[in-house]
Amino acid sequence: MTLDQLLEALRLGESQDIEFKAADGGLPRSLWETVSAFANTDGGTLVLGVAERHGSFVVDGVRKPEALLKAFWDGHNNPQRLNRPVCTESDAVVVSLDRHKLLCIRVPRASRQERPVFINGNPLLGTYKRNYEGDYRCTEVEVRQMLRDAGDEALDSQIFDGFDLDDLDADTLAAYRNRFASRDPDHPFLALNEPDFLERIGALRRDRRSGLEGLTLAGLVMFGRERSLLDALPHFHLDYQEQLSTDPEERWTYRLTVDGKWAPNLFNFYYRVFPRLVDGVDVPFKLDHSAMRLEETHVHEALREALVNALVHADHQSSRPITVIKQRDAFIFTNPGRLRIPKEQLYQGGVTDPRNPNLQKMFQMLGLGEKAGSGFQKILRAWREQHWMIPLVAENLTLETTRIWLPVASMIPADVEKELRAVVGDAYASLDELGRVILMLAHRFREVGNEDIQPYRDEHPREIGGRLKELVGAGWLEKAGHGRGTRYRWPQAGSSDLFATLPSEPMDSEHLVPRSEHLAVDSEHLTPRTEHLAVDSEHLTPRSEHLAVDSEHLTPRSEHLAAEQNLQLLQLAAEVRGKGKVPRDAMEAVLLALCEVQWLSLRELGNLLNRDSNSLRNHYINAMLQDGRLEARVPGKPNHPNQAYRKK
Repeated sequence: MTLDQLLEALRLGESQDIEFKAADGGLPRSLWETVSAFANTDGGTLVLGVAERHGSFVVDGVRKPEALLKAFWDGHNNPQRLNRPVCTESDAVVVSLDRHKLLCIRVPRASRQERPVFINGNPLLGTYKRNYEGDYRCTEVEVRQMLRDAGDEALDSQIFDGFDLDDLDADTLAAYRNRFASRDPDHPFLALNEPDFLERIGALRRDRRSGLEGLTLAGLVMFGRERSLLDALPHFHLDYQEQLSTDPEERWTYRLTVDGKWAPNLFNFYYRVFPRLVDGVDVPFKLDHSAMRLEETHVHEALREALVNALVHADHQSSRPITVIKQRDAFIFTNPGRLRIPKEQLYQGGVTDPRNPNLQKMFQMLGLGEKAGSGFQKILRAWREQHWMIPLVAENLTLETTRIWLPVASMIPADVEKELRAVVGDAYASLDELGRVILMLAHRFREVGNEDIQPYRDEHPREIGGRLKELVGAGWLEKAGHGRGTRYRWPQAGSSDLFATLPSEPMDSEHLVPRSEHLAVDSEHLTPRTEHLAVDSEHLTPRSEHLAVDSEHLTPRSEHLAAEQNLQLLQLAAEVRGKGKVPRDAMEAVLLALCEVQWLSLRELGNLLNRDSNSLRNHYINAMLQDGRLEARVPGKPNHPNQAYRKK
């Protein structure tokens, strides 16, 4: 961490990847929990010698930095303290800041072979992960998911004791063999009896050490009957949705899920879903080298790769479902399990690390899926040929899932450009290509981070970060979070009310279009040339339909708020909203004023003040509850879904 980065972190405070700790008495007791959490999540930096007082961070320094550094390395290299070393010599350095010395420790993200990184010799009790609330101890389910991914043995080669050929769906197996024979009629596997055939493709296996013999995970999920699948994998779930209606009340127009009406194995799921995925994809008239008409495009091939990848690379023992969603303007594939290679390597291609190589082989025998790490390259090729937006790959580090979002839209179509101009105004013409691409991505994906923009541009991440900061300062984007966890979105993206939050499922494009009258009313600038908006601006009148609080997107706690109250709350929050660090007494005064108007949840307070809600709770709300200035709607249960706060 450079000195400039440290100063910026001190100004912004702790985040997903920055942790400050006082170290007057030596290494903090919670240090190793944070090391474990950073390593198991996405890496981060520990800064020792910074204390938190009254909601602000104060640099105290460390008294004996060299002794502290030695103590760190002693613990770091002690397997009873930390199960494996994660830092290198250059990751821990002493930094001078004015007259103080600080110890900065960079903790890299552990590879899937290294996870879990745990403390005190106990993975079930000593494994931590990171979220915006800080470090939390992983559940046994999360630890076992890491352990499964850490091994080099194929996950889908696991033998299920007590399961045999009767647990396979006979019609599915027959259909598989027929398709295999149609593609390669002379293949020697076709002459084998059923058990031998299944053994050759990895569906049956005998463990040479234990002598155990039976169905593998690959065989069961590829060909299994519903009851057998759920007996072996209680959380096994496949979900395909078509969200093609313009009616927001209609969640899907078609859905295929585990419902007892079909054998919900991967083979049947693929052949039921793929025709519906490609239905409606234009097929241009083309001829092959034999003058035969080609019935498929590279888009068909790309959708096939995306669907097969979701099935092959999923952690089928997870409690999370495999979800495929077809929208009017996007295809979204979500599977349990994080990426097993770095995201940048995925975009570059050439490297593969399959979670389930037997399943991969089974699909490849039907001519489906790639093995040489080129599958995602085919998706990128197809999307570039259509001049569509580059697919977005995102990991949910908390849920341990991976999502691939394939937007079916040009980079900046005419309707989107119209909306960009509505937000930016006359200054749109002066925006460079980077600025326009950033705004377009925020419009299309609802919210983006710096790393999501990098695949689209050649600029250095630092330059992208600077441009994001400029767009936030101009009021054209809203910022949430700090550090590498920072996300940027259109003002009030995804909703028309002042307190709405992003939904868990992707929304149709029409819900992602924040017109100019949707802009947050406390924005200082609509364009670089506009004067500061007065509160009595015509866009802020209580009659504005976009300030109506009976929106379906409102949370239960803010339901039916009067528009006048919205304006009142925004006026009260204006003293703090959009500013950096403010004095503690000023923040507390604003919180009391807001909570005097009505009950407000943490999320609502965070949106009003443009602050992380958990930071508000840790730094202000808890203290104000203890001294009696605030009261909780549900005392003693801070995470209750109906929790809210009011001035006593």
